[in-house]
Amino acid sequence: MADILIRNGTVIAIDDERRIIPDGAVAIEGDRIVAVGPSEEVARDHPARETIDAGGMAIMPGLVDSHAHAGHGLIKTMGGGRSNLWYRACQGAYTVGSTPEFWHAEAQLAALERLRFGVTTGVSLLGGGDSVMRTDEPVYGDAHMEGVLGIGTRSVVAVGTTRPPHPLTYAHWEDSVRLDRAVSFEQQLSTCQTLVDRWHRTHEDRLHVALLTPTLHQEHLDARGAEDAIAQSRKVKRLADDRGLLFTQDGHTRGSVRIAREIGILGPRTLLSHATGLDDREIAICAETETRIVHNPSAVASILARCPVPELLDAGVVVAIGSDATAPDRSADMFRHMQQCMHYHRTHFHDPSWLPPGKVLEMCTIDAARVLGLDHEIGSLEPGKKADIILVDLRRPHLYPANMPEFRVTYFANGNDVHTVLVGGRVLLRDRNPVNVNQDAVLDAAQRETELLIDRLGLRDLLVTPDMFWRHSRDTSLIE
Repeated sequence: MADILIRNGTVIAIDDERRIIPDGAVAIEGDRIVAVGPSEEVARDHPARETIDAGGMAIMPGLVDSHAHAGHGLIKTMGGGRSNLWYRACQGAYTVGSTPEFWHAEAQLAALERLRFGVTTGVSLLGGGDSVMRTDEPVYGDAHMEGVLGIGTRSVVAVGTTRPPHPLTYAHWEDSVRLDRAVSFEQQLSTCQTLVDRWHRTHEDRLHVALLTPTLHQEHLDARGAEDAIAQSRKVKRLADDRGLLFTQDGHTRGSVRIAREIGILGPRTLLSHATGLDDREIAICAETETRIVHNPSAVASILARCPVPELLDAGVVVAIGSDATAPDRSADMFRHMQQCMHYHRTHFHDPSWLPPGKVLEMCTIDAARVLGLDHEIGSLEPGKKADIILVDLRRPHLYPANMPEFRVTYFANGNDVHTVLVGGRVLLRDRNPVNVNQDAVLDAAQRETELLIDRLGLRDLLVTPDMFWRHSRDTSLIE
């Protein structure tokens, strides 16, 4: 007997046949899908202890967010969009200003946001930028992991080392007193190893750990400490390979893929984020090495230069979509980022034929699972896979009339249309309400830890609305 039968909905399976079943059903036993097909057929063969009526809804694989940042959820509006002030907040928060309680509260807030938007699996870098990681000691990563577990979503947490020179100044707090200490590369690497040993593939395989190093550009190779930076990147990549971990880097652009190739850190278990401004040779390098790419269409980096997604796809490179959330101008709503992705590339080519909606939906489901090395477990609705499933309420004015649901969920839906979410066969969101967590408690903890951080670092000046917010065609204060 099945544990759960979801029936009477429109199944968008994203399986090998890309089936769309108008009156479809999914049967679940334990944490696995055991059947997908027409409602009457699945119900006949798999009587269940619980039946979920998905009438008027799309039954889909849970969405996957392939790139985001832990910590950002509590500082996302600081600086009012001015990058220099935003990075000041990030730098302070992720080195000297945060406590374990901060990381736990932020993890819960971000995971709850993802849950409510139908994101069942997400990548989170434990810090900001491409190198400001909170890896001076394991307690911060531990707090983040515990926070995610409390919500119940699936997470790939990327931890790693910061850019040389080392040592770097970090701080912890005891009774409101800041205590600084110098942290070496070796200490950071030891922290990463501890977090891998403690958390990777634990808690019913809901937590994974990935490793990262800072992306190297020509300016870093021309600076003092370049040899250390290269040696450290290779060392972290070897550790990732030895442990079978995903290796990722943030902020690739204009020439950095060539440098990564020369260093020897590319390959099928390497995931490069942003990847903007790539030329034909760098696209070819990604294809030759089977390196994976995550495109963040809503990020500022994609304004400054274009990620050549269609060219990468045509070269055979697997590309996923990431939110790069949360930040001053973007959330974890992957429906928003799918729509932004289509508009972004169609505008570039002045041609609406690029990136059909089915392709971008793949980039948030089965292709995203593939770049994470998890496509045998998640990313589609197929027997044997994990029961990570979302129901999208199609009976809403902006999603009517009731035809061509595969178009409507991609072009018109948003995260607030997600009605029900299951992760590993467990219902975590029902009728848009979290089942196992007190949402008000999560919000209150997030507010409390944000206020404490602001006071510790003296960041009240970053909460002032910019002078050119109103009545101007351009806010020149955003230009560095």
